[in-house]
Parts: sequence; C-alpha cells; structure tokens
Amino acid sequence: MSGHSKWKTIKHKKGAADAKRGKLFTKLIKEIAVAARIGGGMVENNPRLRAAVQTARDNSMPMSNVERAIKRGTGQIEGASYEEVTYEGYGPGGAAILIESLTDNKNRTVADVRSILTKCGGSMGALGCVAWMFEQKGLIIVNKKEASEEKLMEVALEAGAEDIVDEKDTFEVKMNAHDFEKVQEALKTHNIKWELAEISMLPKNEVKLSGKEAEQILKLMENLEDCDDVQKVYSNFDIDESELERVSGG
Repeated sequence: MSGHSKWKTIKHKKGAADAKRGKLFTKLIKEIAVAARIGGGMVENNPRLRAAVQTARDNSMPMSNVERAIKRGTGQIEGASYEEVTYEGYGPGGAAILIESLTDNKNRTVADVRSILTKCGGSMGALGCVAWMFEQKGLIIVNKKEASEEKLMEVALEAGAEDIVDEKDTFEVKMNAHDFEKVQEALKTHNIKWELAEISMLPKNEVKLSGKEAEQILKLMENLEDCDDVQKVYSNFDIDESELERVSGG
C-alpha cells in the first residue's frame, strides 16, 4: 500500500476541517492569485488558473472569493505578492520530502519548514537533493462506489490515462500532466465523481517505513500541511495498509 497515495486520501478527508479553520481556502486563494499573476486572469486561457478554480469549486469556495483572488493576482485590487519557493529534505527513515510553498516572506517560511522537519525527525536538504526522485503526473482518486474497474478503464484509458491502480476502497488514475483535464472531462461526461484530482509530484521509488518512523512521517506531513505558507507536500514513503490505518487513527 502506497503510504504517499493514502496520505492524499487522508488529506482529502481532512479537507472539511481545514476549510472550517480557513486554512484550505487561504491556500486556494494564494494559488489562484499566483496563477492569475503568471498566466493572466482569463480562466479559459490559463490551465493553472483553471485547475485552481476547479479545485476551489470542488471545495465549495464562494465564487466571490475566487473572483477577488483573480483580481488580486492581476493587480486590479491590492494584496500581498507571493513567491513560489520549493524546499527539499528528508524525513524519518530517509524518506524524501518535497515541499511547495507560496510566501511573502522567505525567511519566515524557511525557518518554519526547517523547524517542522527537525521536530519530526527530518532535516532540510540542498536544492535538488530529492526533486529528481519525483515526476509530475495527473492524479485522480475515484471511490470504487463510483465506477467498476472495467468502466473506469474504458473511460480513463481512452481519454489518455496511463495507469489505474487498485487501492482497496479506491482506484488511482494516473496520467501525463498534459492529459489531466482531458481525463477529468471524460469522467465528468460519464458521471464518474472523484475524491481527489490534482497535478501531483509522484515518487519514482518508495521507502518502506513502519513503527515509530511511520508515526513520525505522518506527523511530519500533517504539520507541514498545517503551515500557512506550505501549499503541497510530497513524499516517497511506503507503509503497509494495516500499519497506516493504525498510526493514522483509521
């Protein structure tokens, strides 16, 4: 059982609680603003903005918030200017950690990230130390209640998906990033809903963890996700499903 992929599901289930705390919406607003600043405020002409707006809709963000974030990004209204910074490091058991952030204060963010890594048995690494262990892919997680494997294969593979992996209660649909929207549209057309859909950095190889190291890596992932400046966290840990259920509280 891929612990990294299961973490995506755990994170998705935490989404409602994060939204109540305002954290999820804050992260989405940052992403929308940066996407609009880099690629312009027209959703139809900006794939990154289009993906960010779709994620906002999937998480029931009011469109007024989305529109303000776009205007902030294009400079139509004033707001903080965020910079994209990626940090790399190692977690318990030597697991690779890739951290994407949007920040208006790099000194604050690097200090926060380093502190979280250290407290949870990890360490900060040099630029490029683990990035090569990951590749950018589209990832869509579909609950088995939504579609049979045969149906999902028929729809997703025809639309350009590369692989479909059976993960107990869900299917993981993986594809090249440039086919992500096409696969999403195919699933929509066939009324197949998903639990999670994003452009992700998936690990090429995985590191097996158990016991205390498994507990530490999940705590590390959670603490990094809770950092205000951190947008996404990726890792290459692998934990047996029974162990993962135990240390994550089910």
